[in-house]
Amino acid sequence: MSQTSRDRILGRVRRALAEAPAVREPARAYLTAHAPDDPAALLDLLHENLADYRARVHRATEGELPALVAELLDRHGAATVAVPPGLPPAWLSATTAEQRHDEDTPLTPHDLDGTDAVVTGCALAIAETGTIVLDGGPGQGRRALTLVPDLHICVVRAAEQTVASVPLALPRLDPTRPLTWISGPSATSDIELDRVEGVHGPRTLQVVLVTDA
Repeated sequence: MSQTSRDRILGRVRRALAEAPAVREPARAYLTAHAPDDPAALLDLLHENLADYRARVHRATEGELPALVAELLDRHGAATVAVPPGLPPAWLSATTAEQRHDEDTPLTPHDLDGTDAVVTGCALAIAETGTIVLDGGPGQGRRALTLVPDLHICVVRAAEQTVASVPLALPRLDPTRPLTWISGPSATSDIELDRVEGVHGPRTLQVVLVTDA
């Protein structure tokens, strides 16, 4: 096709589109099996589904969080922990593990391979699917931080970050950010359905649901 023919065809398409009436998409009312205005029920559902995916779930108040994080790191034998930029310092204030900050000088792949654990926050959590979403924001860090260390401790602020369903989650997420969707520890299975954990991510996922009381 010559350039002239191409321009003529494209010109017709543009004129046709310009003259076409605007079509407004009807608003979609997505159904969810759970009422998003029942925080206690949503939190119980999130807890249940996270556990179903073999995450280990805990609940704590803001004041109890530092001691619980320290206990989980100690229980796992974690002597080193990766710290993403923007993580609240109080969360790690009770641990004696060496804190490796991924900030001014990012941790190298070798550094991460020798790091036992990582502690992060999240963007939000989805109750119906037992999914935690990270978007690389403050307290979450780059994706490599949560894929290499063997233990991932993820803190969810229950009241602010829990939503009922995926359709309710999507409007709160920025699609231009590096979204990581986590449902349980890293796992895969072969043709015999033998489950193997830790192949492409942490072998252990500990989730702490922070509540007001």
